Amino acid sequence: MIVLKTKAEIEKMRAAGKVVGQTLAMLRKMVVPGVKTSALNEAAERFIRKQGAAPTFKGYHGFPAGLCISINEQVVHGFPSARRLQEGDIISIDCGATLNGYIGDSAITVCVGQCAPEVMALVETTEKALYAAIAAAKPGGRLGDISYAVEEVALASRYGIVREYCGHGVGRDLHEGPQVPNFGTPGTGPQIRSGWTIAIEPMLNLGGDAVSVLGDGWTVVTQDGSPSAHFEHSIAVTEAGADILTLP
Repeated sequence: MIVLKTKAEIEKMRAAGKVVGQTLAMLRKMVVPGVKTSALNEAAERFIRKQGAAPTFKGYHGFPAGLCISINEQVVHGFPSARRLQEGDIISIDCGATLNGYIGDSAITVCVGQCAPEVMALVETTEKALYAAIAAAKPGGRLGDISYAVEEVALASRYGIVREYCGHGVGRDLHEGPQVPNFGTPGTGPQIRSGWTIAIEPMLNLGGDAVSVLGDGWTVVTQDGSPSAHFEHSIAVTEAGADILTLP
């Protein structure tokens, strides 16, 4: 079910999204060689709670932390830990905050120090795919337009597309309808309407498409061990087009 939001609800989501955007901006500056991923998680939770919000992911279906932190071949849903970042790693940080009953959800991928050129290109292209998809989120269009926008950017660079995980509606619940795949056929699927609030989140791999889940039941990794990048914004669809809700 796709829940249309009122202007007042969208503004509440924007307030939650601002907390997320500010959290990620803070964490980006903390990403340096030697930092523990648990330190990033602790700093994020302190900041989110200081804003009067709660970390959405903590306890969600038993997830143990406020952030999903995924490194290198880890795609999504990795755990913060005592692991220290190393020069040349890439780290994906997925953050959610709940404020006054509404949720913001966003993710970034950051190079730790200096990354290999091909890894940097993957990160830059994945972010490019996100903004291409946001630009396609227009009233009267179709859901497949958004999905195809990601796919088109990925295929132009011959990157693998994570197909088992996707974007989603967001609002009072972290995962609402519709699902927003990162591949699709333009002109197909539900008609996009003003009042949609969705999280668009391309996940692209330097290698193939295939992924697996580790024994912890959460962490998703590329089967070929290739690096993976992940970007996400929560947006509202308005008559004027897409409005990004998770800016700092």
